[in-house]
Amino acid sequence: MARIDFSLASSDVLFLPLRRYTVINKSREENKTRESKVKNMEKKVILITGASSGMGYEAAKELAGQGNKVYGAARRVEKMASLKEYGVTPLHLDVTDESSCKETVEEIVQREGRLDVLINNAGYGSYGAIEDVDLTEAKRQFDVNLFGMAALTKAALPYMRAQHSGTIINISSMGGRIVSFMGGWYHATKYAVEAFSDALRMETKQFGINVVLIEPGGIKTNWGHIAADHLAESAKGGAYEETANRVSAGMHKQYSGNMMSDPKVVTRAISRAVNARRPRPRYLIGFGAKPLVFAHTVLPTRMFDFIMTHAS
Repeated sequence: MARIDFSLASSDVLFLPLRRYTVINKSREENKTRESKVKNMEKKVILITGASSGMGYEAAKELAGQGNKVYGAARRVEKMASLKEYGVTPLHLDVTDESSCKETVEEIVQREGRLDVLINNAGYGSYGAIEDVDLTEAKRQFDVNLFGMAALTKAALPYMRAQHSGTIINISSMGGRIVSFMGGWYHATKYAVEAFSDALRMETKQFGINVVLIEPGGIKTNWGHIAADHLAESAKGGAYEETANRVSAGMHKQYSGNMMSDPKVVTRAISRAVNARRPRPRYLIGFGAKPLVFAHTVLPTRMFDFIMTHAS
């Protein structure tokens, strides 16, 4: 009688269909991954505010260089003229004017038929003791840093909801999670941006919209020098003058040194968020950001206060 050989070689034949299925399935999954990456890298229609200088200018260049249709917006359109050579379309926008926000978004949608990414980058920092800063200046910071962002976001949301897709990237700061000395009003706006973005992310998830926070630490730009000058100016002749001058001098020293991060770290984070299929809710980046936020979380409040008041 012929013997039936159930050796390893024979069992390989039995498992061949399963192996073939595994190979085919793996190949299909790899194709899906490639298609997903290609889809994510497809040209997007992007609006970025504060594009006339600094991180906004560099981010507009970077995103246009990736083949996206980028609209750079700012009050001073002439400062964006050089962006045209990189394929960026400059638009006039005053984020403190709600009608200007609506008109800008409508113009882009009329031209392109959609808006895929909104990058709320416009903002500024004005330091000074809470008592010294005039409430008009404090309200102006909120108008630019928070309410301008809100107006533009509200203008964009109906179109993104209709598309059932979109990404809103809000440029915050590690200063939305910790408070540095003599920067109370600025930090109040950034804490508000964090809360605004967290609420927006939960509300818009059902419509396929991503909401992302970029939280830079110390970045080597003119921002620190401008904030330091505002601090010294606001304290002249007042009770906080000596302290403000010391902190202002320290800020100038820090931002003139080599410890701050290159602005490219912010540009790269924005690019990752734009191109990711599922971007992270937060990108905490740049000099000091992660250790300071961690320290704020674990240290007793008075100890952290001591560190911050003696940092400059």
